[in-house]
Amino acid sequence: MPKVNVKWSGNRYEVDVDTDSDPILFKAQLYELTGVAPERQKVVFKGKTLKDESWEGFNLTDGALLMLLGSVEEAPKKPKDDGEAMDTNDSKLLGEEKQLILPAGLGNLGNTCFMNATIQVMRTIPELNTALSTYQAPLDNNIPVAKKMSFSLKLLFDQLNKSQNNSINPAMFLVMLHQCFPQLATKTPRGENEQQDANECWTELVRCINNEIDVDVNGKKVNFRKYIEGVHQIHLKNTEAEDEEAHSVETFTELSCYLSQEVKYLQLGINKTKENITKHSEKIGKDAVFEKTTLVSRLPGYLCIQMVRFFYKEKEKINAKILKDVKFPKILDVFELCTPELKERLAPTRAAFKEYEDKAVEVLRQSKLEEGKKGKSEAIKYAPFSFDDDPGSNNSGFYELQGIVTHKGRSSNSGHYVGWVRLEDNKWVKCDDDDVEPVSEEDVFRLSGGGDWHCAYLLLYGPRRLPLLQ
Repeated sequence: MPKVNVKWSGNRYEVDVDTDSDPILFKAQLYELTGVAPERQKVVFKGKTLKDESWEGFNLTDGALLMLLGSVEEAPKKPKDDGEAMDTNDSKLLGEEKQLILPAGLGNLGNTCFMNATIQVMRTIPELNTALSTYQAPLDNNIPVAKKMSFSLKLLFDQLNKSQNNSINPAMFLVMLHQCFPQLATKTPRGENEQQDANECWTELVRCINNEIDVDVNGKKVNFRKYIEGVHQIHLKNTEAEDEEAHSVETFTELSCYLSQEVKYLQLGINKTKENITKHSEKIGKDAVFEKTTLVSRLPGYLCIQMVRFFYKEKEKINAKILKDVKFPKILDVFELCTPELKERLAPTRAAFKEYEDKAVEVLRQSKLEEGKKGKSEAIKYAPFSFDDDPGSNNSGFYELQGIVTHKGRSSNSGHYVGWVRLEDNKWVKCDDDDVEPVSEEDVFRLSGGGDWHCAYLLLYGPRRLPLLQ
């Protein structure tokens, strides 16, 4: 592994280069050192320019001098309220868009919308954003997949956070995603990227960052998995031999909403607290019907729900899509899915929500009067959303919708994925690759399915925050 010198903007950097890895990894190292994003870099050696996918012409030895050309992108400026007219067809959003700083878009590199939509929704978790901003890992070919993907995600988040109202090229992240997860890198007979399943992408990324990323909570490190992983208590009872019972514990990072005929609302689709299953009975030596009870004993701060819209068609050999219209709520209450013990722990915060709601109208009226007297109102303060002894948990059972990955098309490996994310003040934006635009809340709740329009596939719910009464 040669150690080379890289000259940029009057500075010189010593860098270990792993020429067994793609050059995009080297560009990631330069990005960490200089702040020049990979798509803005031009690396020159003996008159030749480094490509993203090949070291051709770069026979590097210790002490070789490379030139880096490119500038650091300027931090986004706040939009000016200069009174200019805006070009928009949505009269409801006129005036709002001027003040709204849009998130950066992600360029489509050929059927990579599955990845782009997933990333945009994942970015709505503030604790993940903060933790990734300080995350460090050595960049070489020998580190575990979890570290590679976590660091690549950190670099991508850094670029997105610096490029508001613009779009970036996620080539570096895509190369690493393909390297680490070959099943997401399949090609068509023509050599083009095949469309992939956004839920598989979400699952793999969550698996990587769960153990690798730590969140700082009052000076203590808390593993990110605490924010996105819940716990199920499962009880099995043989209906044909009542003295045969079994207990088990399972963790989960998402709930599944099965779209059976009777399911018209998400709350019904995720409620699988009681069901009958057939399995072998050790007691009677044959298959028997067991009553299965599944209850949540720990709620994560952030809850991902998959609408199980796809099923495998053997004849066509595709994951066909269920277009069924299933309504989803803005505020989700999962209290009834919990164990009695957890329900008891949730009760105090739920009572505080009830107290707040009872007083909210009067508080709002008073705050408007005070605002008229004093000018600007104070920022709202919120109660913690986790139990004191379990950071990252949800202490109320209430969640609020903050992101959606939708799919438009007839199979999971075709069609088009889009991310929809909630910003501050309940404003929503549609992230369609590099095209990011404001949408109304009404537009978001039209994504429930029922036709060939965008259908909700993954829903990310964050903790509903409890304002503190002044």
